Amino acid sequence: HIEPVERSLSRMETLVDDLLTLAREGDAVDDPCPVDLVAVATDAWETTDTRRGTLRTAADEFEISADEARLRQLFENLFRNGVEHGGADAAITVGTLSEEDGFYVADDGPGIPEDERDLVFETGYTTTADGTGFGLNIVSDVVDAHGWAIRVVESEAGGARFEITGVEPA
Repeated sequence: HIEPVERSLSRMETLVDDLLTLAREGDAVDDPCPVDLVAVATDAWETTDTRRGTLRTAADEFEISADEARLRQLFENLFRNGVEHGGADAAITVGTLSEEDGFYVADDGPGIPEDERDLVFETGYTTTADGTGFGLNIVSDVVDAHGWAIRVVESEAGGARFEITGVEPA
């Protein structure tokens, strides 16, 4: 009986955490600071349940103007999403976009069907029985709060690649 109760408690904790984050993320970022994209991504990776996944960074130093706590939340949610859908051994890559001011987070999972790519940012959208449907909505809110844009395309490995554009270098 203990195992199902533990799963339920863990699910409730995730729901509460996601709802609190969602409530906080709605405000615009008024006072962004210079932050190192790779350092924030690495810190977020270390505190996210990434199972046996691996993080690769395809960028050296890239300082952007952002709210560090919210940027970290964006990475944590994209990492969690990549590992949940890509499996315990998922490979996640963070890099910079060469043609535009921005960055991407890509995974080697099954990807997102083209006709569902706009839907994944809607509140409550999930493809798993234990998903909350808030993770990518929170990512979208963080992007909006910064005045950035986000799109989903296919990664080089066939997984999902989230591209964030309109980012101001610090």
